Formats: sequence, C-alpha cells, structure tokens
Amino acid sequence: MRKFPVAAVIALSLLPGLARAAEPPCLTPAEFTSLASYVLPNIITGTSQRCAAVLPGDAWLTRNGADLASRYASTKAKSWPGAKAAFLKMGGPMGDPQTTDLIRNLPDTTLQPMIDGLVEGVVSQKLPADRCPTIERMVRLLSPLPAENTAELIALAVGLGSQAGLARVGKFSICAA
Repeated sequence: MRKFPVAAVIALSLLPGLARAAEPPCLTPAEFTSLASYVLPNIITGTSQRCAAVLPGDAWLTRNGADLASRYASTKAKSWPGAKAAFLKMGGPMGDPQTTDLIRNLPDTTLQPMIDGLVEGVVSQKLPADRCPTIERMVRLLSPLPAENTAELIALAVGLGSQAGLARVGKFSICAA
C-alpha cells in the first residue's frame, strides 16, 4: 500500500470519524484546499501538543509550532466558507443527515470553535507518537511557505494519490483531477 506524504496524513487523519458511513462524496481539490487551510493551525497545535513529550526540547516544532499556528490562523476567515462547505459535504461530525442539517443551521460563531476543538483534540490524542520526528521535519520544511501554499501542496499530494488509484483517504474520498 502506498503512503501519502506525512502532511497529507496529518490533514486527513484528523477527520476519519467525521465522514459518512456510506460511500462519501468526493472533495474537489479546491474544497480540500479550503478545508486544509482552515484546519492547519489546529493540526499544528495538536501535533505540537502530541509530540512535545517525544521530541527534544530544541526541536523546531517545540520551539516554533505556536508561532506557525498563529501565522497560519490568519487565513482561517478567508478559507472558512469553502472549509464549511467541504465539512458539510463530508457529512459533518456524525455523518448522518439529521445531524448534518442541525450543524448546517448553527451559526458560524458556534460551529467554528466546535470544529477547531475537535480537530485539535483528535490530532493531539490520535497522532501516532512514532511519527513525530518525521512530522517535525516536514513542518519545519514547509514552515517558510504561506498557509495557502502549504494547504495547496497538501491537496496536490492527496490529488496525486488519487490519480495513482488511491482516491479514498481515511473515510472520505478525493475527486480525481
């Protein structure tokens, strides 16, 4: 089985419980990019929390993770409309239509903190600790890029995986380009 780049795995592993139980609709590259851009700060924060006990104190992520998450958070408002649409397209947190309808009607000021907390919590609890050194290196290498470029790179990597016949990632799929 081929493996996706670590950044893609991080981005995708945070939502496996959020997708529909039935065959989910696929996300377009633009939808996935918006979703990735929106959740990147929470992924970075969750990863920093999870990896703090595993990485050395002078690791890049340990020293700079909070600043990077803060810098990437500057794009959250811009990416929110597309991220919300992608999130709802995936079926919301429970994957059932009634819950999705309920969530669709929540004000953004309620829904955004729910998603933020869910993403950060899942990453900080579920990320395999043995992946921390690799993830730390990937985050360090991607850190000079603006959030939009990092999100688009993750979407590109996932899209390349879908072209290789790996259109299903976790419990949701990526539309073939």
